[in-house]
Amino acid sequence: MPRQTRRVVISGIGPITPFGLGIEPLWNGLAEGRSMLAPAPTFDSTGFPCPFVGAITRELFDVKSVVPKSYRKATKVMARDIELAVGAAHAAMASAGIVTKSHEPADGRVTIPPDRFGCHIGAGLIAAEENELTAALATAAGPDGRFSLSIWGSQGMQNLTPLWMLKYLPNMLACHVTIIHDCQGPSNTITCAEVSGILSMGESMRVIERGDADACISGGAESKVNLMGLLRQHFAGRMPKAAPGDDPAALVRPFAPDARGCPPGEGGGLLILESEECVSKRGGAALAALEGFGARQSICTDDAGIVPDADGAADAIRAALEDARADLDSIDAIVPFGTGVPELDATERRALHAVFGARAKSIPIVTITPSIGNCGAGAAAVGACVAVECLRRQMLPARLNGAGIGDLDANAAPARSAELNRMLVAFPSFGGQNGAIVLGRTP
Repeated sequence: MPRQTRRVVISGIGPITPFGLGIEPLWNGLAEGRSMLAPAPTFDSTGFPCPFVGAITRELFDVKSVVPKSYRKATKVMARDIELAVGAAHAAMASAGIVTKSHEPADGRVTIPPDRFGCHIGAGLIAAEENELTAALATAAGPDGRFSLSIWGSQGMQNLTPLWMLKYLPNMLACHVTIIHDCQGPSNTITCAEVSGILSMGESMRVIERGDADACISGGAESKVNLMGLLRQHFAGRMPKAAPGDDPAALVRPFAPDARGCPPGEGGGLLILESEECVSKRGGAALAALEGFGARQSICTDDAGIVPDADGAADAIRAALEDARADLDSIDAIVPFGTGVPELDATERRALHAVFGARAKSIPIVTITPSIGNCGAGAAAVGACVAVECLRRQMLPARLNGAGIGDLDANAAPARSAELNRMLVAFPSFGGQNGAIVLGRTP
């Protein structure tokens, strides 16, 4: 399909991370080189090899504070992932200066016509709330006190709330966001693990380029800060071993020879993508240009079938550069996944060297996971928000714990000024999907 001519820009960013809601707390925390990894606040995580997580405390974010009064009853059927998406959407709209139905404007006017406003959100494996599920499971014990599958099927399931399933469907993130903000344009949910946010942005980009919408809210969100999330990460071998008395800020070491894993986190980000003419017409401001997008699938050659080879990751980067009509020398910094999981770090390292050759070791790397953990489907969206802010501020945030082997610019470093005209955000995922976007500086 020939490349369309409508230029797509980013006019608003709404990250939600353990630093809080919005770009300011996130940027300040990253610039200061702080880590928010800590013991899980809502359950006992000491039985796991790593007791630390990247959690968003209730004091930092309460979903009821970001929804219209008329919609607060609906928060009862929001799983944590949905709450995060709703919060990120609120922050993104505010960042872009967009008025939607959620503001309940007295004159009834909104910034963008609802039928021209789309929505694409990446979602992950939403885990059931421990208290809600175990309360029902406890009613399915047999005469010996053990869990009985037959009793569960005939009686125990009846003790789940009737609307239980509506809290845990992946498409409910986009569902609640579109209802609150009355986005009636094209909508979709992407469930491709950690790369979901980039793939969602690519979907929104194409929708706007071909004229099916003037604006889209796009990104991803997920919470892995729950017992099921920790269990999955543990069985997959992605978590570092740590004791409760260890310094969590020293745990995640992206691209380091002694890297040993990454604790799970929760968070994500939604961004407002618009056609350039839409932003200009409404008097808004473009924070960055979304110049190119690429996606490819990798073959997973490990025994577990979750670690992708580097070919797909490299091809996704090449596709994004080609889409942006950008040469290799024009990329001034890169935001990778950088989990500190050795196998995935190796995939990213090989992909970057395959694309950039000898220059790969001199392009500044921006690492985020040491500060917030692995946010799953929200990880790449957080990376995109940070890249936009880097371009806007002409700065790179601090890097934690980097101790690379000299083939990547990923060592520990303070926040610093930088001339940034183009940035690459490139994420692989556990499972084989890869995505990349090229972001450009705007006047």
